[in-house]
Amino acid sequence: MLTGATATAQPAKPTIVLVHGAFADSSSWYGVVAILEKDGYPVVAAANPLRSVKGDADIVHSLLATFKAPVVLVGHSYGGMVISNAANGQANVKALVYVAAFAPEAGESAGSLDSKFPGSLLGPDTLASPVPLPGGGSDLYVRQDKFQQAFAPDLPEAEAKLAAATQRPITDIAFGEAATEPAWKTIPSWFVYGDHDTAIPPKLHAWMAERVHARETLVVKGASHVVMISHPDAVAKVIEDAATAQ
Repeated sequence: MLTGATATAQPAKPTIVLVHGAFADSSSWYGVVAILEKDGYPVVAAANPLRSVKGDADIVHSLLATFKAPVVLVGHSYGGMVISNAANGQANVKALVYVAAFAPEAGESAGSLDSKFPGSLLGPDTLASPVPLPGGGSDLYVRQDKFQQAFAPDLPEAEAKLAAATQRPITDIAFGEAATEPAWKTIPSWFVYGDHDTAIPPKLHAWMAERVHARETLVVKGASHVVMISHPDAVAKVIEDAATAQ
């Protein structure tokens, strides 16, 4: 055993901050959290209000400011819009990880990106009737009878039904709001997505991963948009790769 002056202190592992996307909540990270915590990483699954890109990013930005240690910031789906803006000006964020997520350029919205390539099943036929909000805008939900096909085809039917019933809506404002200058231009990025993503086309993922010059891009065979639920081990590995990168 090393003691006294011969002992070498191990550097603290970075904190992993996970940001969920639309039609989901922090429970979508349960499998990933279990792996990361088992491997000794402190983890926070942030609540994403899904109200507006700027407002959601401001909330995550405020959370990031409370950590003194390095942070790996992870976003799923629309959460990629949020982390791309939230990490700006946060010197403690050492890496961004996009999990089946949007990685926007300034001026792009989730809606404009998702229509760039064919293949998304999230559209008028799969969305329920908008729910008008008192302050303007509307909440958007995925029809429960279409949820598994459009969002989570690789989940067991019972699990997909549960996810459909507990989905959190996103506003049409957030879906159409343009991003500001993205943090991926100054912070190293990693990408992981499934080749059977029916919500965000895999071709779009590949295009965005190349555009951000991702240090690693993992394509999970057969995985859907909820790759973090169906393949938490693959997602956790990419996050840990980002955490340990020099």
